[in-house]
Amino acid sequence: MSTTAFETAAPGRALRIGLWAAQVVLAFVFISAGLVKLTTPIPALAAMMPWAGQYSETFVRAIALVDLAGGIGILLPALTRILPRLTVLAALGCTVLQVIALFFHLSRGEAAVTPLNMVLLALSLFVAWGRHGKAPIAPRQF
Repeated sequence: MSTTAFETAAPGRALRIGLWAAQVVLAFVFISAGLVKLTTPIPALAAMMPWAGQYSETFVRAIALVDLAGGIGILLPALTRILPRLTVLAALGCTVLQVIALFFHLSRGEAAVTPLNMVLLALSLFVAWGRHGKAPIAPRQF
C-alpha cells in the first residue's frame, strides 16, 4: 500500500496547525484576561470575579501582569522566531498558573469556573509538549 507525500506530511501539518491555533487561543484569552484585570476598577472587577474584591489590588494587578506575560510569551517568540524556546517556557508558566488557579478556585468553592481552567491547562500542556519536541520553531538566523 503506497501513500502520497501529502498523506505522509498531513499529520505533521495538522499538528503544526493545531499548535498555532492553540497558541492564538491562549494568547487571546490570557492577554484579554490580563487587560481586564489591569484596567478595570476593582469594584467593577469584583462584580465579574468575586475573588478580585477579596484580595489586595496589588495582588490582582500582579496576576494581570502574569496573564499578559503568558499571553504574549506563548505567541510572540514563535511568531517572530526570536528566542522561540521562550514559547515553551511561557506554555509551562501558563500550565503552572492554571494548576494554581484550579486549586485556588476549588478551595474557594468556585468549582463552576474550573472547566475553563482545565481547557487552558490542556492547551498549555499541548503547546509545551508540541513546541518542545514535536514541532519546535526554528530560531531566526541573523
